Amino acid sequence: MTAKANILIVDDELVERKSLTDILRLEGYHVTAVANGEAAVDYVRLNSVDLMMLDLRMPGMNGLEVTKVVSRISPDTEIILLTAYGSMETAIEALRNRVHDYLLKPASPAQIVESVTRGLARRGTRLQLRQKQETEADAEEHAIVALSEGTVIDFGRRLVRAGNRTVFLTPAEGRLLKIFVENTGKVFSHRELVLLVQGYSTTQQEAPEILRPLVSRLREKLIEIPSLRKQIVSVRGTGYVFEGEPVKD
Repeated sequence: MTAKANILIVDDELVERKSLTDILRLEGYHVTAVANGEAAVDYVRLNSVDLMMLDLRMPGMNGLEVTKVVSRISPDTEIILLTAYGSMETAIEALRNRVHDYLLKPASPAQIVESVTRGLARRGTRLQLRQKQETEADAEEHAIVALSEGTVIDFGRRLVRAGNRTVFLTPAEGRLLKIFVENTGKVFSHRELVLLVQGYSTTQQEAPEILRPLVSRLREKLIEIPSLRKQIVSVRGTGYVFEGEPVKD
């Protein structure tokens, strides 16, 4: 439950650290506070952190530098940036680094609690989705789907075979193709597909940039397979739909 989540507060101002700590402890969270970015990185290396509230401007490592490091060593940690010096450029860079939220000081207790609640909910959804994908992958290690024209998709081995042609897929390409063939005719938005394939939520603006290269690579590979070469169709302003035949039992 989120009430037992581990939260790390990172701020060089003692009053701010204490205020945030008190607000979140009253909500039932386990809260630790540190005074600088270096201490935050050291703490995350040694401890499980579900969510981090991070000041943008600090001596030494600033908030964006800490974000980049923490995103590598603990990618499941949600991050909320706090700053009294907001700018559009900083907000955009924060979003590029998978920051969950960007709050201007002084944020009210209600804003802080609401942002933390949403961040932990997003983390929970992402972890559940990953667990579901891993469970399905284990259960379907040798799952094989047969289509027309002698086309066979082996999701366990991540390959597509038609006659003497065989195409090998990356894990992400395999997940994307599986989503498509199991949902023939369903229109997926870019954001939905990023979440389903990559396991994380992204903005409406970012999602197409993340997804298009993956779809392009998959389409190029499927050119070798006549029954699949034109089945992934772009839906203008929305996303993609798979117009192939339903999966055969």
